[in-house]
Amino acid sequence: MKIPLVDLKRQYQSIKEEIDSAMSGIIENTSFILGKPVEEFEQNFARFCNAKYAVGVGNGTDALKLTLECMSLSKGDEVLAPTHTFFATVEPVVQLGAKVVLVDADDKTFNIDVTKIEKKITPKTKAIIPVHIYGRPAEMQVINEIAEKHNLLVLEDCCQSHGAEYKGKRVPISTAGAFSFFPGKNIGAFGDGGAIVTNDSEIYDKAKMLRNHGRANKFQSDFIGYNSRLDALQAAILDVKLKHLEEWTDMRIKNAKIYTKRLQDSEVVVPASDANCKSVFHLYVVRVKNRDKVINKLKEAGIGAGIHYPEPLHTQNALKNLIDTKQKFPVAEKICSEIISLPMFPELKKEEIEFVCDTLLDATKE
Repeated sequence: MKIPLVDLKRQYQSIKEEIDSAMSGIIENTSFILGKPVEEFEQNFARFCNAKYAVGVGNGTDALKLTLECMSLSKGDEVLAPTHTFFATVEPVVQLGAKVVLVDADDKTFNIDVTKIEKKITPKTKAIIPVHIYGRPAEMQVINEIAEKHNLLVLEDCCQSHGAEYKGKRVPISTAGAFSFFPGKNIGAFGDGGAIVTNDSEIYDKAKMLRNHGRANKFQSDFIGYNSRLDALQAAILDVKLKHLEEWTDMRIKNAKIYTKRLQDSEVVVPASDANCKSVFHLYVVRVKNRDKVINKLKEAGIGAGIHYPEPLHTQNALKNLIDTKQKFPVAEKICSEIISLPMFPELKKEEIEFVCDTLLDATKE
């Protein structure tokens, strides 16, 4: 039995006619850049997030970068971010000339440890970027309270958390959120794509111009911007998928419950859960001892297990001259040495999950 970490072909086959029709419509109209398809998806995605505005951009990294620029991040500013995340979370901070200040992870949720945030704040701190890692929201009430106390901006990295909820509210619930539509995301394009979601009209207006060379109209640029536009073809694909996202999220949660029930009374540490957070399970991540041996056993059995992420940010070569390397992040390092991402996608079958669990349990007993 071969079980991939994610199976995009199954999803495509389930909505093939809808997708093919949407793509054909764009090709026949030959309107490929911005326009009505992008506007319609932006409106629908903003509505899905219970927000006023969405701005489609080239990818999730650009969504972060353009939002930070809209927030007037500049050289000399400091931005707090978790060390347990993908590199793209902090890459735009460095590109804009600001300084990355890393915070250790929470041992149970893998998100930023909110008890360690205030210790990292200085007079130069401008913003916090919490990441809703693996689809589970960070502790946003505490983060927003800290931000308000110290007059900081909050930009939520929502690249893995489409539809996730914190205390009944969909992310983002602060100033703005950045989303990725990389193909493997809970709602993925057939290429790169991203969006900025906000209730702030100033961020919305500036982001629309920033993504399109700083232009107010076709031939007048008011400031230096970027070429980071969500393609109309990708917007049409995403709009089709958005209609199914609620159902797919329910399927992911159902699959996660099967995993948890099967694994919870074993040596495998399953994802933490609590009433405040609705995870959308972009990934189902467990912790095990002897991780290398266990993951090899899974792969030998044809199971597409992965590691997200094996190296925390404070160990990345690109940051070694840009951060305080004397600081310690013991929790993140321990997490990164134990985690395994198990296959997780809506179309995953119960018997496949059971096979993964059986193999995993056998491997942890050896």
